[in-house]
Amino acid sequence: MPRYHTLNYEMDTLERIIVPLDVPTLEEAIALVKKLEQVRFWKVGLELFVSTGPQIIDLLKSRSKRIFLDLKFNDIPNTVAGACQAAARYGVDLLTIHATSGRDALKAAAEAVQAGATQAGVQPPKLIAVSLLTSISSRQLAFDLKIPLELPEYILEMALMAQETGLDGAVCSPQEVAKLRTCCEDNFLLVCPGIRPTWSVLGDQKRVFTPAQAFQAGADYLVIGRPITDAANPELAWKKICEEIVTIA
Repeated sequence: MPRYHTLNYEMDTLERIIVPLDVPTLEEAIALVKKLEQVRFWKVGLELFVSTGPQIIDLLKSRSKRIFLDLKFNDIPNTVAGACQAAARYGVDLLTIHATSGRDALKAAAEAVQAGATQAGVQPPKLIAVSLLTSISSRQLAFDLKIPLELPEYILEMALMAQETGLDGAVCSPQEVAKLRTCCEDNFLLVCPGIRPTWSVLGDQKRVFTPAQAFQAGADYLVIGRPITDAANPELAWKKICEEIVTIA
């Protein structure tokens, strides 16, 4: 039976849907957080963090929100470890690193988040490997990136390497979730962007599922951005997504 059917729907819908704060300024971020008061888990990406620094983290914490710091670190082991150690001090819930940083960097990063959190007296973030950006298609993987593996096989290899090096989970397209769920440990988190309700447009995402399909496949967290934040009525869009998931239970 799919993991989705064991969930407490009303609670998990709120706790396990992550909404990106993909705006360029602190003022716009504050406005969005106030508009979507029911959202409990927010993603802070490169644009907003570079613009505001830790101010946005402090703001979200003051409102008792959970935080996915999606900075997608990708560098040599020493540099990645330093960045992860520093980021862990913020006390965020999830933190990302590219799996393509390599085995040594992933292992160093996993150790660094523990050290950084201990220094700050906070819980360490769950360190999540980005397996492959959901904007990249099978054709682009083969012809542009020159990767000889089929896309699902490549995603699986990246996720397994992340698990072997001590990471807590992986970011993947919902289309790969079912396979990863059978091959990875039960406590290995699967975070899925590329989620589009039936009533929304795809945009630049190429490997997408609806929210209900992604949970049924075994996803732990869904990242749902533009269908909510770009909607004419973001509050209504959020409500429709929550209702869609609960209804199919």
